[in-house]
Amino acid sequence: MSVSSVKGGCSFIGEQSLQRIVTPEDITEEQQMMVDMTRDFMENEVIPHEEQLEKLDYDLTRKLLLKAAELGLLGVDVPEQYGGLEFDKVTGTHISEALSRCPGFTITIGTQTGIGSLPIVYFGNDEQKRKYLPDIVSGRRIGAYCLTEPSSGSDALSAKTTAVLSEDGKHYILNGSKIFITNGALADIFIVYAKVDGQKFSAFIVERGMPGFEIGPEEKKMGIKSSSTCSLFFENVHVPAENLLGEIGKGHLIAFNILNIGRHKLSVNCLGYGKEALSLSAKHASARTQFGTPIAQFPLIGKKLAEMNIRLFALETLVYRMAGHFDEKLGEVDQSYQAFAEYAVECSICKVFGSEVLDFVVDEGVQIHGGYGYTQEYKIERLYRDSRINRIFEGTNEINRLLITGTLFKRAAKSDLMRYFQMSEAELLQHVPQEEFSDWFEELQYKENTAKKMFYMVAGKALQIYADKLEKEQETAAYLADMLIQIYAIDSLLLRMKQIAERYGEEKAELPLAMTRVFVQEAFDKIAAWARCALAGMETGDKLRKSLAVLSMLAQHTPIDTGALKRAIAKRVSEKEGYVVM
Repeated sequence: MSVSSVKGGCSFIGEQSLQRIVTPEDITEEQQMMVDMTRDFMENEVIPHEEQLEKLDYDLTRKLLLKAAELGLLGVDVPEQYGGLEFDKVTGTHISEALSRCPGFTITIGTQTGIGSLPIVYFGNDEQKRKYLPDIVSGRRIGAYCLTEPSSGSDALSAKTTAVLSEDGKHYILNGSKIFITNGALADIFIVYAKVDGQKFSAFIVERGMPGFEIGPEEKKMGIKSSSTCSLFFENVHVPAENLLGEIGKGHLIAFNILNIGRHKLSVNCLGYGKEALSLSAKHASARTQFGTPIAQFPLIGKKLAEMNIRLFALETLVYRMAGHFDEKLGEVDQSYQAFAEYAVECSICKVFGSEVLDFVVDEGVQIHGGYGYTQEYKIERLYRDSRINRIFEGTNEINRLLITGTLFKRAAKSDLMRYFQMSEAELLQHVPQEEFSDWFEELQYKENTAKKMFYMVAGKALQIYADKLEKEQETAAYLADMLIQIYAIDSLLLRMKQIAERYGEEKAELPLAMTRVFVQEAFDKIAAWARCALAGMETGDKLRKSLAVLSMLAQHTPIDTGALKRAIAKRVSEKEGYVVM
């Protein structure tokens, strides 16, 4: 890895630095031991009880959390002095992925180790950490994160819950409500956001049993039925003044940075769920025979398996790259939240990409199962229902798309990235088109650089036409976000492929190279299509025709036979009956 961290938010759309990134191939012996232990826990302790967990068996859930605690799985991110293991983020990512085979339970334990406890880890004072973290790590007490309200979902800062300091200065008196709170019926410790004096957005640690604090009934949900989801009600709840988390009026720092971490963790969970769905689908396709042939051998079924594997390969690359960047940055900054704020754009990218990859994978999984996939007897039906919440969790994908574009443009205004948005047509068309390449890397890098030029072209026109009002042009902002998501995925895949080829040799890298080539071509074509739509929304007449002519030249390329590559990939997926890289 590089000595200094990669700057977040815009490095992947400037000139490619060819920096080294963390990949799953870098797993250490110690990390593999933790992964094996976690997989054994899921396989032996959780998976056999999935049906019982779906009935919201609170006692069983608590029992499993205590077993997880015995293995150290509840203290991955907690400092050792408070009973945790304080692993690096890459190790934590490996463990989180291994936990992600039973979505409902994974959300329960993920809340305990993530948004339900990390506000205390990163923003609590020493007294608060000593009081609460050992119990969270041991599983004696369960945590929850309470941000959403009936009138404030994506617009979190418009919360109506209030906190008023008592006359004696010993308590904050909370009034209001929260909805859709994960672990609601189980939790003992609640991270609650409220406005001090109705204005200053702040965070508090609220304990179960405080007078005036009530927990509503379980929500009847479409999926993730094995996780608890409740409303909370606060009526003159006296919270000790020492339970103020962080500073008055600085709750947004806690909320948004914890959401950044949560978005990355969510994408890791999507990766684990997706691999589980692919494994179930590949096994079914190998066992299910029609017309005397396993359906896995039919090209259209094979195409589905290949595309599922390719997208999971891309998602896997993103989440481990991001974990590596976190670790690098955490070694440089004074306060941990600064590292998470640095990569806000990438966290949103991982969240959107991961949740939409998972939805694609489970949808194709149901299709491969046919009628069986529509019955509750087969796990793919539950994974299909469970997956849908991820496009809503941790900020809807629509909000995250706006965050990606908005945050990037704010950072670009303070960096040399703005010069890319001001490139002339002559600069954009320099070296276009290119048809001769010395090797695969040069070809793929050319497509990445050209994809970036398409983004620069659209971004430049958007800034020129809308200036600081771009955030109100949500369709254009969303097109730009979609382009950025694919560019980040392309950039990450090329860096990973370079490392795989150098480490294992070209012959062993044949399968990941095939997946990378397919992904890059299909992403390139998507980027060109989104650019065309964005331009049509900004210009008309001769201006539009001129812009489309430039875009047409940029988008020109000789396509590869993705069908043949997908058949080869599908063959390997079928042979392994699950996710495969090499």
